Amino acid sequence: MAIAKRLAAEFIGTALLLAIGGGATIAARRLAAGDAAMALLVSALVGATGLAVLILTFGNISGGLFNPVLTLSEAWRGKLRREHVAPYIVVQVAGALAGVAAVHGMYGLDLMAIPRQASGGGGQWLGEFVATFGMVCVFIGCGRARPVVAPFAVSAYVMAACWFSSSSAFMNPALTLARSIGEGGALRLADAPAFVLSQLAGAAAATAVFIWLFGPARTAVRT
Repeated sequence: MAIAKRLAAEFIGTALLLAIGGGATIAARRLAAGDAAMALLVSALVGATGLAVLILTFGNISGGLFNPVLTLSEAWRGKLRREHVAPYIVVQVAGALAGVAAVHGMYGLDLMAIPRQASGGGGQWLGEFVATFGMVCVFIGCGRARPVVAPFAVSAYVMAACWFSSSSAFMNPALTLARSIGEGGALRLADAPAFVLSQLAGAAAATAVFIWLFGPARTAVRT
């Protein structure tokens, strides 16, 4: 598959992922009448379902990564050519920003507003590390042992992480950066770097564990 087609798939998939997740969060909060647990349940369920569908749709084209930490993990394990890492990450971030812009347009929110909700601290950073570590473990382990069910396993884990993690389980640097802009933002831009570092650390730890467990990837690098 040509690199341009794979990059287009990653851009569209990431944009739709952010549109689904962000839109579901706003709609759930508006419709739940102040019931925070119901809003979280609905938004997590819709977001996880959307993720599974998008992986199934674009997986055979680009791998259905939609996440810079998964891109880096794939390259480290020899499943993605290293010269494709930077283009993948660029289009993933661009797609995330496009998805967030679409959500703000759909719901009439101010994209230029600056989120003021402070997030951070050791507990949340640890939560983001643990959530990302687990997500990458599921991605690698199920992708290797049971690739047919991997999209559903990853999506189910993402839904679980939304509930058990203290950090809201962003688990995605592109998503984290995109959700730090606009009226619908979930955290301040100043808080985003610490979350991204926690995600990178969690992904690196999980990748290292599975390289030790299984050795090099079975399949060849995507050309």
